Amino acid sequence: MAATPLTDAELAQALADLPGWTAQDGRLAAVYKADRAAVPGFYAAVAAAEDEANHHAEITVLYGTVGFALNTHDAGGAITALDTALAERISALAVERGARPAGK
Repeated sequence: MAATPLTDAELAQALADLPGWTAQDGRLAAVYKADRAAVPGFYAAVAAAEDEANHHAEITVLYGTVGFALNTHDAGGAITALDTALAERISALAVERGARPAGK
């Protein structure tokens, strides 16, 4: 995937397809809740997916929450298809690991 910034329309469509994700300060962001004991496994699964994609999120772990912020450095810090693809993978891993968007 090329590191080309998404258009406003592309970003709006991506957000419509990514429940729990928002665009904040030029980043794609989400926070998931999970049982504290499940957080390390969720984090490890995401780390493996990041390595596979060669694209990495900023991750914040605090008690039973895991926060993600995505943008693409090679695109000047913009949100790209690399970010939406990783967000989709994180969302799928969240379901597999029993995590849910923090707002729900």
